[in-house]
Amino acid sequence: QTREILRNEIEPLVAKVIYKDKNEGKGAALRTGFQHVTGDFAIIQDADLEYDPNEYKDLLAPILSGKADVVYGSRFAGGQPHRVLFFWHSVGNKFLTLLSNMFTNLNLTDMECCYKLFRKEVLQTLDLEEDRFGIEPEMTAKVARGNWRIYEVGISYAGRTYAEGKKINWRDGFQAIWCIVKYSL
Repeated sequence: QTREILRNEIEPLVAKVIYKDKNEGKGAALRTGFQHVTGDFAIIQDADLEYDPNEYKDLLAPILSGKADVVYGSRFAGGQPHRVLFFWHSVGNKFLTLLSNMFTNLNLTDMECCYKLFRKEVLQTLDLEEDRFGIEPEMTAKVARGNWRIYEVGISYAGRTYAEGKKINWRDGFQAIWCIVKYSL
């Protein structure tokens, strides 16, 4: 189903879609994608379209105006519509963001948000390792350590249920805690 979504929804919007033969996890997919960046910027877009590609312009604005090197989307900042789903996911996300902020001295509202936009030169410094969802706290810790200018932009969110294909689970939360500590020290 992911390949069908990519072909129909994403390919018309982007210069290149890279397909992997085997699902090795989000982090492995991002590392592969980042190796193919040829432009000045790269944005992370999951194929499930929980995040609206029409909001790219909002994420690009702080970089194009020269204010930012990295822009995070936030499902919790700015009054954009979002689907109401799982209470414990929200609690877990806020806890992970708080923990990440404590270790990195950042003030993010949504560290786990998919939408992250990077200047190419930032990506080239990150040396990412994680294969799964631990890539999110790893990127955050390494960006914070690099003293890059980070902005956050409110975005909409059309989350999915597990029946609709949501993949993240409680084990990923514990892995995120480990990655926050591992990459922030």
